[in-house]
Amino acid sequence: MANGENKKSPKLEETMEGNILYNLDPIIMKYHYEIDYIHSYAQDSPFFAGLVKGKIMGTRCDKCNYGYATPKTHCMQCGSPTKWVEVPLEGKVHTWTTCYFGGEAFLKETPFNLVLVEFEGFDSLFLSRLIGAEQKDIKVGMKVQARFRRKSKFDPTDVYFVPA
Repeated sequence: MANGENKKSPKLEETMEGNILYNLDPIIMKYHYEIDYIHSYAQDSPFFAGLVKGKIMGTRCDKCNYGYATPKTHCMQCGSPTKWVEVPLEGKVHTWTTCYFGGEAFLKETPFNLVLVEFEGFDSLFLSRLIGAEQKDIKVGMKVQARFRRKSKFDPTDVYFVPA
């Protein structure tokens, strides 16, 4: 540069993004990682397709008639294949808990209530969220009814329960 003129060097834009350093020697840090991937629900596809249609799909053993509200391809009692069946949309609380911590998907919702729902004619329980009930009002035996997200995420959280 002539006559001592200073030319500005190009610089990268500074942002507020960064990593959290937990330790310097050795360096241990936390950073966000995200990836898109192709996923198949394989033999569980009818369960998720049912949620889109406002149905809970379970399975029933062909041999011993054991009913699974949470579907299984084979009976855990006798080992026989199961068939897909529709689960009632009304049930009752078998037990419940309030979660004060959760994974990233649920952080904004904490605390939230989880219930194990029992359905007439089914031998296993179904785990889901209970929405619209105060903690003090939740009781074992309380009747609940399934509700579904209007726009499915093809995710188990597409179904939740409310007091009946």
